[in-house]
Amino acid sequence: MAITSANQLELLQTAEAVAREKMIDPGLVIEAMEESLARAAKSRYGAEMDIRVAIDRKTGRATFTRVRTVVEEEELENYQAEFTVAQAKDYMDNPEVGQQFIEEVPPVEMGRIAAQSAKQVILQKVREAERDRQYEEFKDRAGSIINGLVKREEYGNVIVDVGAGEAILRRNEKIGRESYRPNDRIRVYIKDVRREQRGPQIFLSRTAPEFMAELFKMEVPEIYDGIIEIKAVARDPGSRAKIAVISYDNSIDPVGACVGMRGSRVQAVVNELQGEKIDIIPWNDDQPTFLVNALQPAEVSKVVLDEEAGKIEVVVPEEQLSLAIGRRGQNVRLASQLTGLDIDIMTEEQESQRRQAEFELRTKLFMDNLDLDEFFAQLLVAEGFTNLEEVAYVEVDELTVIDGVDEATASELQARARDVLEAKNKAAMDAARALGVEDSLVEFDGLTPQMLEALGKDDVKTLEDFATCADWELAGGWTTVDGERVKDDGVLEPFEVSLEDAQSMIMTARVMLGWVDPAELESDAAEDDADLTEETEA
Repeated sequence: MAITSANQLELLQTAEAVAREKMIDPGLVIEAMEESLARAAKSRYGAEMDIRVAIDRKTGRATFTRVRTVVEEEELENYQAEFTVAQAKDYMDNPEVGQQFIEEVPPVEMGRIAAQSAKQVILQKVREAERDRQYEEFKDRAGSIINGLVKREEYGNVIVDVGAGEAILRRNEKIGRESYRPNDRIRVYIKDVRREQRGPQIFLSRTAPEFMAELFKMEVPEIYDGIIEIKAVARDPGSRAKIAVISYDNSIDPVGACVGMRGSRVQAVVNELQGEKIDIIPWNDDQPTFLVNALQPAEVSKVVLDEEAGKIEVVVPEEQLSLAIGRRGQNVRLASQLTGLDIDIMTEEQESQRRQAEFELRTKLFMDNLDLDEFFAQLLVAEGFTNLEEVAYVEVDELTVIDGVDEATASELQARARDVLEAKNKAAMDAARALGVEDSLVEFDGLTPQMLEALGKDDVKTLEDFATCADWELAGGWTTVDGERVKDDGVLEPFEVSLEDAQSMIMTARVMLGWVDPAELESDAAEDDADLTEETEA
């Protein structure tokens, strides 16, 4: 096929038709045609030549040109597309390195193979343009709900037609045993939109907690208007869910607004989620109060919160235990997801037994180490003393308030406690030295002999080893794995070292080793203070 005046306008008409069908820019189709014609010309004139094609957007005339670039003599590699300054003087006046010489060449006759190649180039460019358009259309729609049409099912995954392309609803993102047939209408949540080698991939979900939140936003105008906010959602897809809501208008009950007249609003969401039971819970900034609400319908007797560990103990009456835990632990698991806390549920009897065990353990500690009788040791525990350090270093007045303890007895108790502690410290230090803990770590301020022994057992033996630790490796922490909070034990966690303490010690070690500039730390701290001030003022 030769590019003659007879088919010049046909090029433009073809480009317009393809662009209209694929809903892309006609200019992209013409660029693909230019590239395909240039490839055909290179196969005719030589692959090393720099042949370019320009199609006039008004007339459709295709102009073929050969481009040669002026380069330094030692850089000359491609004799067909480059020439030196001396060679360029035959074609140009005063040539300079970097200049280009452009000359028009005759149009080529496209054979069957060249035409097929040109078609492939155009199709590839059109596909790329389609993918770009699809990505641009959906990249900002992640996090929203869309209606689609089921096209087919592949290995349990549902392929959904979303209008401008296809999206995938994976098997694990379907509710329970949902099954769909071709042409079924489906409402889904756009979980993610990513560019991949085979084009943009739109990932859908019906199990995401955000799907439920978006459904409530559609059914409850107060949520859409921002009067009510969904603070947290926890789901066991297809079975049960808990949703925490708060109202910013005192005259509007957030739970009642979400339930609707005779349950109409919540029922619409339940129907969409295949009958999933939904508990709507009022949000409260006070975590123990919020947890009591989250464990409904179970009644809670007492809540003990350990904020540092992100753990909470809940005491319930014996008859409420199974209700609080729920079938297969569902109720407590959802409450844990909703609050972000690790929940330990026990009965009143179990709590009493645990406290009794702690009392007996501390009593035995004082009996064994201070050579006291059981009654005297129990008096110390009852007064709130939990360890030898407290006895050894408190003010004498705090011991003399105990019945039968005068100043002489208090001083004797403290002397015994200090002797025991010194002996334990010496034994721990000897053990640490035996493990190979070096002076650089022993002399580091803030580490006790027992801590040094624990670090030595964990193969942390030098200041450099200590400085490379992460804060959670020392203080412990919590990570979420498959929706479940998992405990990470820290080397110094038994010594009640907090994450903040661990961070401070590690950074101090790094400064001592010269790894961190103290001036940079001060600058970062000043910036953080400034940001905090701005947020407070705002």
